[in-house]
Amino acid sequence: MQLILPIYPVNTTLINANVGVYKRDGIVQYLVNGLPVYSHSVDDNASFRFAFGVSEDSVSRALKKYEAKGEAGFFGADARHGKAYKIVGGCRERIQCKLDKGQSVYSIAKEEGVRESAIRYQIKQGYLKKSLH
Repeated sequence: MQLILPIYPVNTTLINANVGVYKRDGIVQYLVNGLPVYSHSVDDNASFRFAFGVSEDSVSRALKKYEAKGEAGFFGADARHGKAYKIVGGCRERIQCKLDKGQSVYSIAKEEGVRESAIRYQIKQGYLKKSLH
């Protein structure tokens, strides 16, 4: 079996070991294992988004995140999603006590630092009982 080595033009920016981007004379070319698979004008943003399968909104959000936090903004916990919680033990007991007193799920979630949906899921599954006050 003969191996074919990918050969890329000089000044190709490698995205990974197999995919690269090459710009020349106002044209952007996408290369896979050294072979061109797609090209468009440098100024054609719609074709860029098509090539990577991303929406204009996600490009805009990613740019803002990059400008604010640099590369580190793309790694680690995403603050928008928060943490996924299993409500167990003492936390479940505190939440149940507050539900028994008639406190709202929203206010309990804020106090306990968990998502409302996590508490509502626990109620739906029967792990917590909502008071009928």
